[in-house]
Amino acid sequence: MSVDFKDYGKRMDKSLEHLAEEFGAVRAGRANPRVLDRISVEYYGSETPLNGVATISSPDARTLVIQPWDTKLLKDIQKAIQTSDLGINPQNDGRVIRLVFPQLTEERRKELVKQVKKYAEEAKVAMRNIRRDGMDYVKKLKKNSEITEDDQKKAEKDLQDMLDKYIKKADEALAAKEKELLAI
Repeated sequence: MSVDFKDYGKRMDKSLEHLAEEFGAVRAGRANPRVLDRISVEYYGSETPLNGVATISSPDARTLVIQPWDTKLLKDIQKAIQTSDLGINPQNDGRVIRLVFPQLTEERRKELVKQVKKYAEEAKVAMRNIRRDGMDYVKKLKKNSEITEDDQKKAEKDLQDMLDKYIKKADEALAAKEKELLAI
């Protein structure tokens, strides 16, 4: 009998997706609309993501333009950006909000690399916890005599191989993000 690890694979996929979201929110000196994904504005009494109340465009590599569908939201959007951890001062001209991304300093690049390494390590820890859950499940099956010792060893090896594959993907994503951050 072989043990089914689809659920554990799905959970590891989710860890990778979360890592990609975290990386997307780290600005690399280029204007990327994804840095605004975490920002929300109160709209008709409920918190609404910024991309749900405005059009976000990038006319050039260093600028984002936010054009709300309702101009009454300009001040709220401006305030939400100022209170976020983005570190950029929005410019409001009465119709649109412009965000100009400054060139990153060497020091800031190194801080961002530390930050993305931390995100990658958190993702790997989450994946290791998923593997541990899988190992516990396999041990429980063995204890209940639902699988043989050989099946247990094979299942544990399969789990470890799955973890290694996902950690390699996380490392590849980290290397790509580091390269992006350190590119001038």
